[in-house]
Amino acid sequence: MSEHEMAFIATNDIASVTRGRAMRLADMGPTSSCGWVPANLGIGPFGKIVDGVPFGSVGDLRLRPDMNSLTRTEGILGRPALTTFLADIIHNDGTPWDCCPRTFLRDAIRDLSRETDVVLSTSFEHEFTMVTDSDPEPPFSAQALRRAEPWGTELVRVLHDAGFEPETWLPEYGEHQWEITMSPSDPLTAADRAVMLRDIVRDVTHAHGGHASFAPLLHPDGSGNGVHVHLSLHNSAGDPLTYDPARPGRLSSIAGSFAAGILRHAPAIVALSACSDISYLRLAPHRWSAAESFLGEHNREALLRICPTNESNGKDPASQLNLEYRAADVSGNPWIIMGALIRAGLEGIRENLPAPEVVTVEASALSEEERNRAGIVSLPTSLSEALAALEADRTVSSWFSPNFMATFQAIKRDELRVLSDLTDLEKCERYTHVY
Repeated sequence: MSEHEMAFIATNDIASVTRGRAMRLADMGPTSSCGWVPANLGIGPFGKIVDGVPFGSVGDLRLRPDMNSLTRTEGILGRPALTTFLADIIHNDGTPWDCCPRTFLRDAIRDLSRETDVVLSTSFEHEFTMVTDSDPEPPFSAQALRRAEPWGTELVRVLHDAGFEPETWLPEYGEHQWEITMSPSDPLTAADRAVMLRDIVRDVTHAHGGHASFAPLLHPDGSGNGVHVHLSLHNSAGDPLTYDPARPGRLSSIAGSFAAGILRHAPAIVALSACSDISYLRLAPHRWSAAESFLGEHNREALLRICPTNESNGKDPASQLNLEYRAADVSGNPWIIMGALIRAGLEGIRENLPAPEVVTVEASALSEEERNRAGIVSLPTSLSEALAALEADRTVSSWFSPNFMATFQAIKRDELRVLSDLTDLEKCERYTHVY
């Protein structure tokens, strides 16, 4: 380690942008922190503090690094090593700030543990696109994989060396689109990895002279980039709780209640997980995303998908079965997304909600009566509709402090205002360079 290696103390904000301050790693200690400003939470995706946020020029906070979040990235072409610490935002007296996104997730995890014997195993699955004018290679092909070298191997190595446990790396269906998945972990670690992964991908790609974008869409007619969140339930002893072979979809009663809580609050949660104007171009029928709220088995247009299990060679499905939340993208802060899903699932467990009906066919093939019985409802079709649903859902709104909700709504309303005169193509181009 060089004596001049830098440490970056970071948070991730409402716009899902990682921001922070750097100092020499050698000067870091167990009680280190750095200054922060409440109004920084009001920075929108286009780089300005928006009007209408409840924070002005007065006030100071601290970024307190979590030493357990240490991520060291090294061996990136032409760049020095960097150690990043993800931080909790605190007041100067050390007490938590009630608008800190990472603290929001911590509190959700704490409440789930206090009220139940449920422990979650989770992972984020990311898609992104290389911004290039070159001809696309065939999707899923060895040709695409090899022609991207040595960039791809370097990226996977950097992630592995940083402790991220990458599982699969592949050229996806869309033009110049890629997917990277991580091994399951606890919710805080999984969300921390999601925050860091995006900037590591951008860093490695930029070092190779490229531009990687996680934007939900780079073109209105293109393939969308999603962020899929996988969740499985265990007890404190590590025994799987999601699987019950005697029930529909093999989904246990408690996992069914957890799923029901998410579906009940889905229109509001989508405002937190798909937060850009163009997110709703992607969340449309026949895009293999999620235009409707229902529980589907192996169905890639369900909001919640019961994922398949690998039972070859006698492998046990009980520890594998998981739910996949499919209505998220890079515009959503991973800590907020995960915290909201935990809060909604906990609501379902508290109320002992019955498991939703499992849809095993294409939803479009169902009659109106069958759709009603399965509880299929359309999700918001625009960011404006999603923000209205969030405001109307008092349960979801109550999970956040009033100042946080006021800031969230102000940022998103300003985002819509800035983009209001642009075409869908122009909007996609703006977001391509943000994310």
